[in-house]
Amino acid sequence: MNYSEKRYISYGVITIFTLLLPFITINGNHILLLSFDKLQFHFIGFVFNMNELYIMPFLLMFLFIGIFALTAMFGRVWCGWACPQTIFRVIYRDLIESWLLGLRRIKNKQKDIDYSKNNNKIKKYIGVFLWIILSFVAASNFMLYFVPPEDFFIYIQNPSEHLILFMFVISIALFLIFDIIFMKEDFCTFACPYSRIQSVLYDDDTKQVLYNTNRGGNIYNNGQKSIFDVKQWNSNEECTTCEACVKICPTHIDIRKGLQVECINCLECSDACSKVMAKLGKASLIEWGSTNAVIKKRINTIFSKRNIAYLASLVFCIVLAGYFASGKEEFLVNINKTTKLYNIEDNGLVSNNYLITLHNTSRKTLNLGVELIDNDKYEVKRFREVKLNPKQRVKTVLIIKVKEKLLLSNKKDTPLKTKIKFYDKNNPKINVIKESSFIYPRNDLLK
Repeated sequence: MNYSEKRYISYGVITIFTLLLPFITINGNHILLLSFDKLQFHFIGFVFNMNELYIMPFLLMFLFIGIFALTAMFGRVWCGWACPQTIFRVIYRDLIESWLLGLRRIKNKQKDIDYSKNNNKIKKYIGVFLWIILSFVAASNFMLYFVPPEDFFIYIQNPSEHLILFMFVISIALFLIFDIIFMKEDFCTFACPYSRIQSVLYDDDTKQVLYNTNRGGNIYNNGQKSIFDVKQWNSNEECTTCEACVKICPTHIDIRKGLQVECINCLECSDACSKVMAKLGKASLIEWGSTNAVIKKRINTIFSKRNIAYLASLVFCIVLAGYFASGKEEFLVNINKTTKLYNIEDNGLVSNNYLITLHNTSRKTLNLGVELIDNDKYEVKRFREVKLNPKQRVKTVLIIKVKEKLLLSNKKDTPLKTKIKFYDKNNPKINVIKESSFIYPRNDLLK
């Protein structure tokens, strides 16, 4: 199986996985969803509300460090084997234009399509129409990672009530149409920042697409095309100068000139060279390997000090994310003071009113009660037991008062700290402790 066939399998698996992932749930929760509508983040079956996104920094760190580690070890394997830009271009260029409509040959990506023929123009319009449909499918699928499918298909039935959603879908689809049909591989060459960072991440142990100069000889550019340096050529050099590797390159480079930022590691050049060299009973002159292994004939290892540091950082991020995720609370509590700082009763005792927001993030019903920790000075004057169904959010009132006069200050109000414990009466181990302020008036206000 050549590299192209392996890539097509990779593209198929990634496409199916991406299309199906939004529909997969664990206990009713999505595998991956960032819902701005419901202010929730779903990750592998866990649900985090916006004030619980303490694992997000570690996931982002894992993402960026993972990209650096992947590039340092395996070059731009992401670009050639998993990037949506590459997959979309293969679908449009190789599947629609080449295989389905016969507008171009897959083996020669350098030759422009002759649109002077009316037949080719009609085929072009058909290809564009097909890609427009696929662009809207891809745009809709992308939005499913922000709007859950159970809501998305209801929203699209009411366009006037969900204009922002439609604007996003249309904008993404228009970008894909412009990018894939008009920008083409220029996006990888000029717009994508990833190609610019590869030079600082590569070393002689990084796997990349390499032309074996030990076998093929050196290439230089004379201002017109790549040819062999006759002064350096000898009978042991195996390259036939067929330029099959150049014709098939989607980013229009000559891999024989060495590492170039335009190379996306698709290895189509290696497949093209393999077919030519196989007729001579030889292996391809273009390999996926490190400079040390292919050119310098040294022992290659991906476990360099730098790569070990990358791997250690990734493990550290996973451990921290798991640690904080394990401390996820069954319910959330938000305490706000009312506009009136305190109430002074006829007997001279002081009370404070609080507006409590309770949100059940678990999948079971909770019966929440409240008690004060270190309550030698305070007591609960009013709080009704709250029954919270799964995912339910409720607001209620809590009133706390002092047990006796305190007489703290003659000049100003005094803020005191109090700890409030909210707990499930059916299972007291499920609890949340919050600290709040109790405002006590100055002495001259007390009767």
